[in-house]
Amino acid sequence: MVWKKIQQGLRSRVSESIYQLWLEPLSFTSFDGRRLVLESPDKFISAYVERHFAAVVKSLLAEAGVKNGELVLREAVHRAAPKKSTSPYQKRLPLVPENNSRLRSLNPKYTFDQFMVGESNMMAESACESMTDGDSLAGICLYLHSATGLGKSHLTHAVAHKIWMESPLTRLHYLTAKQFAAEMVRGIHNRTMDDFKAKYMDNCDILLVEDIHTLTGKNKTQEELNDVLDSLIKSGKRVVFTSNAAPRDLKDIDSEFCSRMTSGIVTPMKAPDTSTRCAIIEKKAGLENLILDADSVDYLGTHIRGDVRRIESALRSLKMMTRMSRGGVNVEMVRSVVAQVVGYTESVLTAPMISELVSSQFKVSVEALQSKSRKRNVCVPRQVAMYLARKHTEESLVNIGRCFNRDHSTVMHSIKVVTDRVRRDTAVNAQVQMLSDKVTQM
Repeated sequence: MVWKKIQQGLRSRVSESIYQLWLEPLSFTSFDGRRLVLESPDKFISAYVERHFAAVVKSLLAEAGVKNGELVLREAVHRAAPKKSTSPYQKRLPLVPENNSRLRSLNPKYTFDQFMVGESNMMAESACESMTDGDSLAGICLYLHSATGLGKSHLTHAVAHKIWMESPLTRLHYLTAKQFAAEMVRGIHNRTMDDFKAKYMDNCDILLVEDIHTLTGKNKTQEELNDVLDSLIKSGKRVVFTSNAAPRDLKDIDSEFCSRMTSGIVTPMKAPDTSTRCAIIEKKAGLENLILDADSVDYLGTHIRGDVRRIESALRSLKMMTRMSRGGVNVEMVRSVVAQVVGYTESVLTAPMISELVSSQFKVSVEALQSKSRKRNVCVPRQVAMYLARKHTEESLVNIGRCFNRDHSTVMHSIKVVTDRVRRDTAVNAQVQMLSDKVTQM
């Protein structure tokens, strides 16, 4: 039988421990003369075998006289699966001690390929990717901080997903700072602190702790986590922390602990700009099979700022509306969602709004600002309007230019001209500052 020959060939090429761990759990399903179909206990073994042994199996098939042989792996269907957890990432691998890792429930959508990268989060995403690859450039300690809803959990979930997919034997512990504190308290109460310390110091390859800011004032927990961190860093293990505050803004955190946490890369995640928000909207709408035209995407991207969860909420609401109306998305739906469901009702400044303000202040029509006129009484207000639009909105240079029928290079030139005049001429500075104050009051 072909599979018997393949087994013998594999056993002769790898150590007995590797064979028992990865290859022995495979079982023969079928062979049609070219395709060898094997059943695997779970997706992790399938992924590992596919990556490390598929070429060897094809070579052994060729040695057995099978031309263009192919290996097909299928996961076993467990009819009596335990109800304790529905996450495939928490299955125990053969010969691996139980409870070797600690994970919170992972969101299956929070992966690197579903994370939208922009200028606001490029550094954080790159650092997390490097952490999963063991890139020495990233160091062994990473501290991410941002306001809520900007992607910290998405990235930490993505780290866990990727590590478990590519290196399922990695001893990864993923929990919140509050969970760590609660576990420590149980250890003290049950007099099992030695086990608690061994778990994180001796049986951990990568530690991910979210919401580190919740440890403010909890000196005992900080002390224990500091000892764990010190041990992991000295052992060359990897550590990722997240917080809603920059290290310098953390209060009641031990200075030695803070110093260790920030010994590697510290990177903020800022709110995405308008263009990135629009890209996020298009991406998430595609995942929801929701068709949005360019105007709808632009309106949502312009008005829903900050927390990305607002975008997700808006898209879910739009999806429900289209299902109820059995039609497509229209402008009224989009405006309704932004104003009522998302709860974002405050006025959002746009280039056209600023154009109208400047028009009234300089006694020149909006049409004149959009015209090709190069007269000073038109050109100066136009340049000031572009300068203020860039300063007070998140619109791109292209969008600002479009408002005045100009390209982005003209906008850049106008901004430079006004900036120079404000610096050199106190009268111009006062006038522009006055207009700027009025813009902020709109």
